[in-house]
Amino acid sequence: MRLCLILALNMQFTIINFWVYQLTHDVWALGKLGLWEAVPAVGCSLFSGHFVDQREKKGLLLQCIIGYLFLSAFFAFTSMQNANGHFTTSLTENLIYLGVFIGGVLRAFLSPSAFALMGMLVPRTEYPNATTWSSTAWQTGAVAGPLIAGLLIAFTHLDVNLHYLDVSLWSVFVIQIIAAVAVMRIPKQPILQKQKEPILKSLKEGLNFVFKTQIVLAALSLDMFAVLFGGAIALLPAYKEILNANGFQYGMMQAAPGIGSIITLFTLSVLPIKNNPGRKLLICIAGFGVSTIIFGLSTGFPLAFAMLLLTGMFDGVSVVIRGTILQLFTPDEMRGRVSAVNTMFISSSNEIGRAESGLTAKWMGTVPAVIFGGIMTIVVVIVTYFAAPAIRTLNLSASEKPEGT
Repeated sequence: MRLCLILALNMQFTIINFWVYQLTHDVWALGKLGLWEAVPAVGCSLFSGHFVDQREKKGLLLQCIIGYLFLSAFFAFTSMQNANGHFTTSLTENLIYLGVFIGGVLRAFLSPSAFALMGMLVPRTEYPNATTWSSTAWQTGAVAGPLIAGLLIAFTHLDVNLHYLDVSLWSVFVIQIIAAVAVMRIPKQPILQKQKEPILKSLKEGLNFVFKTQIVLAALSLDMFAVLFGGAIALLPAYKEILNANGFQYGMMQAAPGIGSIITLFTLSVLPIKNNPGRKLLICIAGFGVSTIIFGLSTGFPLAFAMLLLTGMFDGVSVVIRGTILQLFTPDEMRGRVSAVNTMFISSSNEIGRAESGLTAKWMGTVPAVIFGGIMTIVVVIVTYFAAPAIRTLNLSASEKPEGT
């Protein structure tokens, strides 16, 4: 399910990002895509965790995927009407933003449902390894999605004519059907939090847990700000022109961070992180910032691709450590709420980061905006090192909790 759904959503993101830039040739339009998704994702995450904790997870996950199926059909229909001249460019752009907004609402419920369901299916002692393999499935989809989208863009010549855009978008719909079938094969799970409680009390408990558990707060904050400022990937349609890249090279650059993450994740599945995981986390996120800066300065495809590959490799370490922390130290009855807070911190920071990248690119220019983001990522690492001492003594053992909880 995870592989197919992330594959489909990354295909869709790559195609829509390209579509919007072809319609507008405006970097701020790319930033607005992130903003339109982040606002509902953050807003609904305040309540989605409470909702997920009190409902059956498999059924809720299936409903989210069905919602994505309708959304994919909506995007394909919009592209057809625009290609046939029935929709103006302005109307098409606004409909895309509407669809992205709906996608943000769906994701606010999808992430905590999937997180809670995984925690119920996997034995506690297997969380670190399970997190690695789950992240590998996610990253494989994140790699294959942009690559397939890049091939579709190249072979259908979408950079010249958007007439065959609906073919690419309908292929997303087909892959999402496979994800729905996979979820149907998972048995229903018990509802662990059967006692109803006021929603505000439930929200407060989830937020209190995160903000009082120093290691969880540090890991989420570190990753959130790193992703927020290091969102160079959002500006790739503009870098396609800067680097004079073709459609396939654009897809390769979109996929590069995911390829790097897969390399790291497969390595960690054989050689897991055992010693000083907190310090390694800080070093890798600093490396993410340095790679982003060099990418911003690149003038050719090979160096740009290599630096994006490195950002993914460094980010892969963060994914495993953060995911393991959340699975190990979150009580079963609070998984939905804590994952919802994680969505607010991490998932939405991708979209807010795209908005930040688009806005700073509008003000500073595309290259200075990427360099600025990399520098700020390094600043975040330095601040976290001194502000959260628990991250330095992080222990990923399933049998004991780290200092600072």
